[in-house]
Amino acid sequence: MGGAAPDVRRSAALAGGTLVVVAASVVAWALAYPQTSLPVTLVRAVADCAVVVCLGLAVVPTVDDERHRRELVGRATVPLSAAGAVWLVAELGLLIAAAAQATAVPVWRLGAPTTVSFAVDTAAGRAGTLAVAAAAALCVATVAAPRTAAVNAVVAGLSAVGLTSRLITGHFFESALGGLALTVHTLAAALWCGLLAGLVLTVDHRGQWARVLPRFSQLSLWCVLALLLGGAVAAVDRLGSPAEVYSTGYGRLLTAKVAAVLMLMGWRNRTIWVPAARTHRSTAVLSRSRALVELAVMAVALALAAGLAATG
Repeated sequence: MGGAAPDVRRSAALAGGTLVVVAASVVAWALAYPQTSLPVTLVRAVADCAVVVCLGLAVVPTVDDERHRRELVGRATVPLSAAGAVWLVAELGLLIAAAAQATAVPVWRLGAPTTVSFAVDTAAGRAGTLAVAAAAALCVATVAAPRTAAVNAVVAGLSAVGLTSRLITGHFFESALGGLALTVHTLAAALWCGLLAGLVLTVDHRGQWARVLPRFSQLSLWCVLALLLGGAVAAVDRLGSPAEVYSTGYGRLLTAKVAAVLMLMGWRNRTIWVPAARTHRSTAVLSRSRALVELAVMAVALALAAGLAATG
């Protein structure tokens, strides 16, 4: 009975997270309308959230003490396999949707030859194919290979490839500086969000939260600094004038995304949460609840980022 409680809590958290992603995707579509598509934004948000969770679950054992890491590796196995499967399905959906958009054909009329031609002959198609291949390789690695530090490193690398695969064909294709800045921004945000998701999915006890939260807090500070710096450089490179911040769908989405990050940064919860967890004055339930609130804000930011990526 006691073992079922964490599973119930995680299922409830998953359902709540799904609702947040869907709602935020609708908001992202509305902000960028008519420059983006709601189905593409939604599927992109699901794919991005899934790969971020994969990255976090691969890295999360490193924030615990060495003698306790094996336990987190074991607990991460099932959710990592599930997240990898969701990522693969979403990436396949994105590739098909992109092929339909490029050929101006409804998805239900899109034939396999047209899809294959798009995947092989276009830059966007090859980028999507790379993401699909990375997701498929991750699924194989999580199911077939033993869970070791080396395999976790491979999983983290495949997640990073999936996260950055489309950057070379996006807004920053012709700008080396903008592309590099966006890559730093993307990976830093993914590591920050993914690690917190990994903690929610693998940490159950107050003693574990006491061990992992201080290390996570230190790492997340560097991640936030990197993502803000990378995002600022990328925004300057992308926007032609200050007026585009409010006159274009991209600018409005960027403003909303920055607001979400700043709201999270301004929220002083961690100044209370981390010291309380370190001294065992915060229960596991309270730590998990605070983590879920942060994750909700992060999910909104990820959905807005998906809207940015889908904006024409």
